[in-house]
Amino acid sequence: MEVLYIKNMVCNRCIMVVEAELEKLDIQTLSVELGEVRLDKKLTTEQKNKLNGRLESLGFSLIDDKKGRLIEQVKNLIIELVHYNNNNLKINLSDYISEKLHHDYNYISNLFSEVEGTTIEKYFIA
Repeated sequence: MEVLYIKNMVCNRCIMVVEAELEKLDIQTLSVELGEVRLDKKLTTEQKNKLNGRLESLGFSLIDDKKGRLIEQVKNLIIELVHYNNNNLKINLSDYISEKLHHDYNYISNLFSEVEGTTIEKYFIA
């Protein structure tokens, strides 16, 4: 199994576009969710490069580094929370993110601010 992380995949329409591109390339998926594609088998370098080229032409891109993946996961958690869960958060945002991503919130928060130039809280509010 392989998990691909995709930048800028933020809505249901994005999911449909990515699914269509995967289908065109005859890449079998287990699931496609916001920012994440689960595959039943690992892609070859050639397949990955071809997919990334197609995705980039549509405004998406594969994320290869761990920090980039973590940032994208934070964004996707917030998007899901705000747009799909009607903002029904029963715990602090910091605890929610920390629990979901299995990392210390201070680490996540500092990394997010460093990379994105804004805090998680400001991103959430926006």
